[in-house]
Amino acid sequence: MTMTKQGIVLAILLAMMVPLKAQSINAFVLAGTAASQVEGDELKGFNHWGLHGGVGAWIGFDEKDRWGMSIETDYSCRGIYNNRMSADSYYNISMNLHYVDIPVTMFFHDPFGGLRLGAGFVYSRLVSQPNGTIKYRPTFFYPDTTDMKFLKNDIAAALEARVDLWKGLQLSLRYQYSLIPVKKNWHFWMEENVWSNNCYNSSLTLRVIWQFGYEDRPSQSKLNRDRKKTRR
Repeated sequence: MTMTKQGIVLAILLAMMVPLKAQSINAFVLAGTAASQVEGDELKGFNHWGLHGGVGAWIGFDEKDRWGMSIETDYSCRGIYNNRMSADSYYNISMNLHYVDIPVTMFFHDPFGGLRLGAGFVYSRLVSQPNGTIKYRPTFFYPDTTDMKFLKNDIAAALEARVDLWKGLQLSLRYQYSLIPVKKNWHFWMEENVWSNNCYNSSLTLRVIWQFGYEDRPSQSKLNRDRKKTRR
């Protein structure tokens, strides 16, 4: 069994064990869009926009809902995009990378302010090799287009903020960055110079989340009463 497979099995086992100590478990659905780039492609900017959506579960660890964990299964389209061939943007490209993501995120939740701040890890599986177009000036600068194969596994660190809007409706902003290369040794040529880069996914995702069963949680007024009783 490879290290990647061992990590996946361990994550699944941990996810199965957590509900044993959970105070509450609520399912949710989400949809949004991801702005992404590939570090190492010699381009700048989160210029690629793609669809994002999925399902998940919120696991609360205490009655006051201050600590919790989110486990999801998402589809996310990341990739590379540039349409300005200039001195700073050497080639034009439009390329999609389709992933299935499994994020596991630990959160601190302020139930009075409605803000959730979290950090965690994301395992992603590339479900199709990139497809798209590349245009460049052969006399100035160009990437190697003979091998555009990306690695199938991606493990990323993630930071996320969620805001409670109304009942079970939440707004989420998540940033994630690959911890391992998604493509190794991509070659580039400029005049007589040749070099290669390892590439990493970097994405910023805006999501709308609807969490089921939110009305079953303790109300804010009840939490305020409990807090006052604790102080007495």
